[in-house]
Amino acid sequence: MTALKLALLAAAASAAAAASTIAAPAPAPEGLTGRWLATADVGDAHIPFRLDLKSDGAAVSGTFFDGPRPTNPSSAGSLAGGRLHLEFPSYAAALDATVTVDGIDGNYVAAGKATHIHAVRAPAGTPPASSSAPDISGEWVIPIHSPKGETGWRLIIQQTSARAEAAILRIDGDTGTLDGAFADGAFHLSHFAGERAAQLDIARQTDGSLSLVLTDGAGARTLTALRPAAAAALGATPTDPTGHTSVRDPDEPLRFAFPDLTGRMVANTDPRFRGKVVLVNLMGSWCPNCHDEAPFLEALYRKHAAHGLEIVALDFEKADQLPDLRRLHAFIARYGIDYTVVLAGEPSEVNAKVPQAVNLNAWPTTFFIGRDGKVRTVHVGFTSPGSGARDLETRADIEAEVSALLAEPAPPAAGDVKAR
Repeated sequence: MTALKLALLAAAASAAAAASTIAAPAPAPEGLTGRWLATADVGDAHIPFRLDLKSDGAAVSGTFFDGPRPTNPSSAGSLAGGRLHLEFPSYAAALDATVTVDGIDGNYVAAGKATHIHAVRAPAGTPPASSSAPDISGEWVIPIHSPKGETGWRLIIQQTSARAEAAILRIDGDTGTLDGAFADGAFHLSHFAGERAAQLDIARQTDGSLSLVLTDGAGARTLTALRPAAAAALGATPTDPTGHTSVRDPDEPLRFAFPDLTGRMVANTDPRFRGKVVLVNLMGSWCPNCHDEAPFLEALYRKHAAHGLEIVALDFEKADQLPDLRRLHAFIARYGIDYTVVLAGEPSEVNAKVPQAVNLNAWPTTFFIGRDGKVRTVHVGFTSPGSGARDLETRADIEAEVSALLAEPAPPAAGDVKAR
């Protein structure tokens, strides 16, 4: 465990002891401004993460981080009577905590689930880094037999001396950026940005493999990572995101008919889709990898809409959000989404609502439909910047696929109508 993590845990214990006796007075609002070192309690683990706060009079705002990148900012916040309240609407989440001179202590509640949070002010300067860190940079494969049929997950590590950023890339997408440093014989990396809380401890073995301890919402698991050639020799190969899901008959149109957020029905047979390239994106505002994908799709739409690109998001929301769709509206506002979003149902209904799909079990999933109305490609999952070169490759591949489809001529109108 790193000296930083030990300091965080010691600070958390000290704050808890103080709270159990006499609560210390809260600092003035401007005293909150700056960087805080926090821990999120997931099971028995205390997962470190960065939280930046800013005070402006009685108003307070907070920002989570994905590695060094700010993400998931609060939309509203306040400090009154030593009580801190921050709202994160695009995850339908809120942080409610008590602020004392010893730190911040409270609960982050998302989708009805509370995660205990404790934070102390970050010390000035940077802790000294170890000079004996082994080189673990590059791409690895974790042999796995997942419920989705995967035999391998990618582990992507970017390392600078004793510091490292990593991501585990599964068929759905990645973990977000796990970052940290080398200490006591292992790298200790973590991530929490209001979602995807995880800790990854990595130790290099004498045989060249990596021993991993991954702690997340599923508990703690011990895994092994091998270089790709060694993993392939054992039959462990990451799943191609364009080969996981398919359609029963590629000559049949992908049919959908669902209401948009004004109640107006949107269907694949609508005239506005004829002769155009259409991306049908299955997503949910609860899905972290959908948050990774949405700004990319919006930029793609803005770039190519005038050339004949349409994007339709089939949104599958969990039951608690269906009465008022607050989280979905905040998701749309956060990323400035201009493409069409329709309400398709709950996640458990996805196979019934999209019966033409085969092996549909990952979020997000996007169907690429050519100007002829046929499904050409199905891309599963999406990456974040934590996947490094793989993230750039994902975005470039999708851009190239869309450009190629847009370059095709539209079929004659009569033939198009007949095909439908």
